[in-house]
Parts: sequence; structure tokens; C-alpha cells
Amino acid sequence: MTPRTFLWIEDRKGKASYKFWSCLFHQLCPDVVVESKKNNSELVKAVNKLDDTDNRYVIVFDNSFDNPQVAMEQKLLKQYADKKKNVVLIDIICFEYILLEFKNLLSWIYAPDDEFLKKRAGAILAREKLIHTLEIGNMNYRDIKEIVEYDIYIEEHNIEQLASKLLFDLTRNTGFEVSKGSIGDCWIKSCCEWEDRVDNDLCGLDSMRLSIRDKMKSIYEGTCLKMQFCGVGLEMEL
Repeated sequence: MTPRTFLWIEDRKGKASYKFWSCLFHQLCPDVVVESKKNNSELVKAVNKLDDTDNRYVIVFDNSFDNPQVAMEQKLLKQYADKKKNVVLIDIICFEYILLEFKNLLSWIYAPDDEFLKKRAGAILAREKLIHTLEIGNMNYRDIKEIVEYDIYIEEHNIEQLASKLLFDLTRNTGFEVSKGSIGDCWIKSCCEWEDRVDNDLCGLDSMRLSIRDKMKSIYEGTCLKMQFCGVGLEMEL
């Protein structure tokens, strides 16, 4: 029997992140089986107990680097994975950060003259500063003036919480809205299959309608995903 590849994630079925991963792999790598392990602790346990040596397992574990509990679980995960030849780890901050860093994020969610570009200028600038700060390897994002001004509770938040808040604030009241429990249809469906769309719901894709496959391809190529998956030899059907 031909060995299979499984993508194990910590996200529960029905959550925004699970829907995204399922959509991405259905479109670009349909032979990979996406499986939920419910949470990060259960994911770590599953890797530890894995005794299958025939199939391949790609593990997506959020690297919320300033969350002590996550850091402890990640250390255990690496120890368990290092003992198994058919397990590889993908290093991402979190699902929300993937979409937040997507190079076309703003040009997709906002029309060129969208009033949100002015109303959400603070969040837009905070996103820009956060991405730049992390890209150059500076983890001290709480020292950045524009980020502190955007989130007055920044000292109480870790990177995953900040990324989630930023992504929600940028996408809310659009077809791309993302929260922990839901992901907008405009991310996971072809243009324009948003059932609740009305005539004045315009976005940056209004004049260049994309299929869901093209959307997933753009996200894959415009984020850290391409480097991460290529790094573990996972080939997408582009």
C-alpha cells in the first residue's frame, strides 16, 4: 500500500483554522489527510503515542513564542518528534498570523477607496510594524510605538492574541471577517459566493474575481507557508 501523508493540527473541527487548513489542502494537495487533535496538549500526546511507521505525519503546532504554556508543550513535541523518522514539524506562529502576514491582505479585503482604510489606519500601521519586526527577528514587538498605541493591553497579550485581535479588527464587517469561531466565506469560497453579499459589499477582488483554488494558491505563495512546506518536502499542486 502506498504510504499516506497526514496533516495533524491542534484546531477543533468547525473552527476557523480547521476550515482554512481543510480548504487549503483540498485545493492544493488533496492527497493529504487533515486531522484535528482538538488542542495543543492532545496533539503532543498523539505524536508521543504514534506507532505507525509506514505513513508520514506533518505537524502544525502554533509557535506562540511568548506563551509559557505553549513553549513547554512545544519543547515536549520536539522531543517526541525527534524520535520518529516519519514526523516533521511546521513552524508557524499561528493560523491568524498566516493571514495577517499575507502580502495581499489589504488589497483583497478593501476596495481602493474604502472608508475602512482611514478608519482602521491604526490597525493597518500596527500590522505593518508587527510583520516587519518579526521578519527581522526582533521578538520584542511590545516595544514598538505603533503597536502599543493600537493595543493598550499589549502587556497582557501574547503574540497569538495580538495577531487574532489585529486580524479581526482589520477584517470585521467584511466577507473576510475572521474570529476564533468563524472564517469569512470570501477566504474559503470562490468570488463571489458569499450568500449574504449585497450590492455595496465591495472588496479589492471585485474587479478580478478569483476561484477558490486561485485564492489558496495566492495565500500559499504569499505567506510563510511556501517556505515551511517546501522545507519538509510537501509538494503542492500549483
